[in-house]
Amino acid sequence: MMTTDTNLRLAEQLGDALKQKGWTITCAESCTGGGIGYAITSISGSSGWFEQGFITYSNDVKERLLGVHHDTLVVHGAVSAQTVEEMAQGALKAAKADIAIAVSGIAGPDGGSPQKPVGTVWFGIALADKVVSVHQRFEGDRQQVREQAIDFALQQAVVHIR
Repeated sequence: MMTTDTNLRLAEQLGDALKQKGWTITCAESCTGGGIGYAITSISGSSGWFEQGFITYSNDVKERLLGVHHDTLVVHGAVSAQTVEEMAQGALKAAKADIAIAVSGIAGPDGGSPQKPVGTVWFGIALADKVVSVHQRFEGDRQQVREQAIDFALQQAVVHIR
């Protein structure tokens, strides 16, 4: 995966915000396949605020590594507010980080449905005292959806740190 200028700029902003607070971050990624972690670790000195991330592409791995409840996946699906919130909380706990960002979506070109079309992406952000989720619908091909999701995840992390 290549980082874009936007990815790098946002990752630098994220690193600055984390350094100012003395915080660490982790990520739990599905459709971005490690792109968020890649962007973060493209910044020199990122080992000071990033120790580990999770690529949990399958539902089984979401359950085993992050503690996502099986019933959550059955009832709501992998691409849902409930799932990304549980992914973020599980990553936060497992990594002992101060903030976690989770992402699950449908990058395409297949896998979409009328309820969840291609480009549908959910983001979960967990801190010690709260967890929130945000939904976005991105346009473009698979790579464009993934790049937009990485950018949005980095932006959301900065917003919630500040």
